[in-house]
Amino acid sequence: MKSKLLTRDEFREGTFARDNYKCVFCGKDAKDAHHIIERRLFDNGGYFLDNGASVCEEHHIMCETTEFTLEEVRAACGIKNKIIPDHLYPDYEYDKWGNLIMEDGRRTMGELFHDPSVQKILAKGGMLEQFTNYVKYPRTYHLPWSGCIGKDDRVLKDYSSFTGRRVIVTIKMDGSNVTMYNDYIHGRSFNERTHPISGRVKALWSQFQANIPDGWRVCGEDLYSTHSIHYDKLDSYLYGYSIWTDKNICLSWDETLEYFQLLDLTPVEVVYDGLWDQDKIQKAIQEIDFEKHEGAVIRPADSFSLFEFKTCMAKYVRPDHDKTVIHNLASKKLPHNLMK
Repeated sequence: MKSKLLTRDEFREGTFARDNYKCVFCGKDAKDAHHIIERRLFDNGGYFLDNGASVCEEHHIMCETTEFTLEEVRAACGIKNKIIPDHLYPDYEYDKWGNLIMEDGRRTMGELFHDPSVQKILAKGGMLEQFTNYVKYPRTYHLPWSGCIGKDDRVLKDYSSFTGRRVIVTIKMDGSNVTMYNDYIHGRSFNERTHPISGRVKALWSQFQANIPDGWRVCGEDLYSTHSIHYDKLDSYLYGYSIWTDKNICLSWDETLEYFQLLDLTPVEVVYDGLWDQDKIQKAIQEIDFEKHEGAVIRPADSFSLFEFKTCMAKYVRPDHDKTVIHNLASKKLPHNLMK
């Protein structure tokens, strides 16, 4: 169910009126209209009635420190409609600041985690010790002219993050996302039963994991098993496409290639490297052989933060790709072929 986007004043007054101008936790006079999920995570400000809670000063602080879960806040307000930013996933649990909460209660660092104000309030609530160094790979938005956009996909609204900048367009390969640290490796989900990683890729990671700095992560494609496209001549079962620092900063493309060389990691293929030019980029993408590749990914050549990911990364997926994906994990047995 969609909620109406309100102005700041409408949000405040509407939240107070719904809650009878009382704190939803203790019944004292409400002092603040609290954003259940931080408004900076929304591209429209997040001023939705179902994202507001009337709170006293004491309980406002407890909401900010995340001592109350999002569900506890919603329940106190009687909210049934769960509002989250478009780039987050409705089937995952998050805290107020967009940090993902794992099944065991630990949290992963979200896009606002390193913001000084967020660090301060989480420290105040004693929550920082709950965080791991692990980060779920974010949702990549589709380019507006992508060939296969599903009902649950998100589409980039404008090109302002690319305009006037050098951009890199790489081939999107038909594999499984993998994120590698010096002490851990996981797929798109932290649950290996959901997104298993091939033994071949784990063996390749073991050869360079000691060279990954503490808190850094290397993201790439596990290409051991066939999904929709069978590859005959791969350089490796593992291709890299980004490296992130312990502060959630994605390295520039040139720095990334230097690190890949150090790690002896094969990078994804570049099909365009130059200033943003939509016509040239569309032409370069259309020249990709979509019998052999899933699509393309575009990013700025320079570095950017995790907070900027949703506007700095975009993809093109070949037409009807969703109709060819094999969803049964048991059927993904056929390994790709390496170059002889």
